This record gives sequence, structure tokens and C-alpha cells, in this order.
Amino acid sequence: MLSEKVDTSKLKKSEKEHSPETTPYGTRYFKNSIPKFKLPQKGMPAPAAYLLIKDELNLDGNPRLNLASFVTTWMEPEADQLIMDSVDKNYVDTDEYPQTLKIQERVVNMLAHLFNVPDDCKSLGTATIGSSEAIMLGLLAHKWSWREKRKKEEKPYDKPNIVMGADVHTVWEKFARYFDVELKLIPLKEDLYTITAEDVAREVDKNTIAVGAVIGTTFTGQMDPIKEINDKLVEIKKTKGWDIPLHVDGASGGFILPFLYPDMEWDFRLEQVRSINVSGHKYGLVYPGIGWLLFRDKSDVPDDLVFNITYLGGNMANYSLNFSKGSSTIIAQYYNFIRLGFEGYQSIMENLSQNAKYLARELEKTGKFEVINKEVTFPLVTVQLKNVDFTVYHLSDKLREKGWIIPAYKLPENAQKVQVLRMVIKENFSRDMVETLLVDIKKACHLLENQKEKKQKENLSLLY
Repeated sequence: MLSEKVDTSKLKKSEKEHSPETTPYGTRYFKNSIPKFKLPQKGMPAPAAYLLIKDELNLDGNPRLNLASFVTTWMEPEADQLIMDSVDKNYVDTDEYPQTLKIQERVVNMLAHLFNVPDDCKSLGTATIGSSEAIMLGLLAHKWSWREKRKKEEKPYDKPNIVMGADVHTVWEKFARYFDVELKLIPLKEDLYTITAEDVAREVDKNTIAVGAVIGTTFTGQMDPIKEINDKLVEIKKTKGWDIPLHVDGASGGFILPFLYPDMEWDFRLEQVRSINVSGHKYGLVYPGIGWLLFRDKSDVPDDLVFNITYLGGNMANYSLNFSKGSSTIIAQYYNFIRLGFEGYQSIMENLSQNAKYLARELEKTGKFEVINKEVTFPLVTVQLKNVDFTVYHLSDKLREKGWIIPAYKLPENAQKVQVLRMVIKENFSRDMVETLLVDIKKACHLLENQKEKKQKENLSLLY
């Protein structure tokens, strides 16, 4: 194959920048500042724009070493391909993409069975951007239902409240503020980082729209006693006539308990559990952002909250806070379901659990850590330091030097004296990675201890 010499004098400037004579790094775009705050007058060749942004993103942390985040950082190549195949589809356009809607319906039905919806219930569900949207939609439905019931009884409906523990995610407090609902937040204790059924019974009243309970709390990876809370609400319903729904926040634990503890009653098997949210982009093993909301029965969703939209071509029922949404993560969730099946998910969750328990045991063996979530029901490990002169913040910073992202923080009100580190174990975090992390933690502790001793010696020398 013969190639002719290119006459560059006849090329436009933009064509010269993207010519075989140099790489993108040899163009003028790499000796000038990248545009940051004002739209540039002229654009640049695609290779230059790509490399400028790609190189800058190298300053981000490595997602594989990010033990702060619950979200999925790896999927199979076939899932990646399906995501790219559907990345241009807007989920809300159900008339244009009817098969995507059918796939969402399949996922919702699979989740309804996984969460044990009773056979005599007509459950409803929907995909959401994540658990935050799912929680707001679930609680909004409960507020509407409570208000309509109060109206029919000709009773005041201007002071709704919601009861939850301080172990909840921020979105619960956002709901109370954004939708004008009184927040009854049960404080934590220094030795108890979840709520109890007795706590709930003291706070609920005739104006309570719902009780919120968590499986897999963000702070410590523990779970509220769902069955005990449900039984207490059933008792209250019988004695006081208050039919208070229980919403279970399964963002972290909703994809764990069915596979590791299938006999544990936390889901729709319990009478007062009326809605559940779960994050597909956490232990559903899908990239962000995808969440799911399920209602026990169609009657739990007031008709006034569902919009029938016709301007996309057909008659579409819509219940969401966010209108447009990409279809790709819904497709990816379905891929995982049919690719892995129950046994595949179970195997992955067992591996996660074993690696988390191994990490917890080895940390405690050092004598420098106390594991807070001792049962390690969920694949994360929360620890506080003991017998050391440095803080969790020092250790977190030192580990960051090696690339590890491990958050250090105080627990919520009434337990703020407790400072912890939290490590989330994900699907692609192998036993070898756990052992590497342990080595780096031990080295970091040793360095911090030596720094402390060195400073003490330097201070002593000043006395002479």
C-alpha cells in the first residue's frame, strides 16, 4: 500500500492539529490551560479533548480502592456492552421503547417474589434513580394515604409526622423537610446504634404517616429490629386503631438478606411492611444510578400521585420525582438477574460476607481495633480504635497516601463521642485485596505510632 505525502499547506488549522505529523500531546491544546469556567469560542479535535479530560480524571481516587462507597464499580463485559447498546434510550419514553418497559416489569416482579409479597396482594413497583428517590416516593405515598384517611374521618390532617432513628440516611431527613412532615428522630446511644420497638412505640401517634427502619445502616452496617417493630405496630393497630405503615430502607441490605438469611422475616411477610426500597447500584451489582421501590399492594399508592401522560405518544402512568432517566441500568439489572440467578447472587454474597468477616477478625487480632458491627451481617466492617495515641482521621489520611479511601467520621447525635472507620466490601474486592489492605493498615499504624514517639523525643530535647 503506497501513501502520498500530505500537503499541509492546503489543510485547515484544525486539520493540522489532528494530523499524522504529531500526537495530540504535540498540539497547541496541551500548552494552554484547559477551558474551565467559560465556554470556549472555538472547539478542539476529539482526541485532544478526550486526553485532556482523561488525564485530569487520573487525579480522582481509584474506584477499586474506594471502601467508602457502596456503589458497584465493576460489571461483566457483556453487561458493559448492553449498557452502551441502550445508553441512548430514555426510560420514560415507553411508547418508543416498549420492550424496556417490559423488562422493567420483569425486574419488579422478580423483586416482588424475592421480597415475599403475599399471593393475595397486587404489588406495584418502579425503577428510580436510586434509593433516595425511591424513599421519597414511598413516604410521599404514605403521607397522601394518611391525609386521605384523616379527611374521610373528618379529622385534622395538618400535622403529619414520621418516626425513624438517627441511623437513617440523610434522604429521610430531606423528605421531612422538603415535604413538610414533622421529623421524630430517635437518637442513638453510645452502646446502641439502632432503634428498638420500644423507642418506636413511644414516638408514634395518630398523626404518624409511617415508621422508617433500616437494614444495613450507613453508619455502622447494622439493622433495626424489623420484626419487633412490625409486631409492635400490629399491637398498636389492635389497641389504638392506628394503622401505621412500616417502610423498610433496604438500600444496602435488600440484596443481602434474601440470599444469606432467607428465613429472616423483614420483608412483605410482615403485616405492617407496606413499602421497601433497594439500591440496584449497591449489592444489586449494577453501576450507578438505579434504585427500586416496591409497594405491598396497589392500594398503598393513591391515584392522585400517579400522572397519566399523553404527550409522548400514548397514555403512560408516571410516578416519579425525576422524569427522564437512562434505560441502561434497568437493562443491566435484568442482565444480572438472568445471568446470575438466585444461586449466583447467593455465591457472590457469601464471598463478600466471608471476606468482611475475615477482615473484622484480623483487625481485632491487632489489638488496635474494636469492631462495632460484631455480627457482620452485611459485608462491611465498622471499627473504632483502642490502645492507640492517634485518631481514625490520622489513620484515614495515612491510608489515603497508599490510595485507599476509607472514611472516618463521628456517629450521629448522642453517640458523637464514637469515632469510626468504615470499610465496605464489594464484589470485586478479593481475599488477596483484603490481605493487602490489612498489611497497609498495620504499616500505617506503625508509622503513626513512630511519628508520635519521634515528636515526643523532639519536645523533650527542647528542655535541655
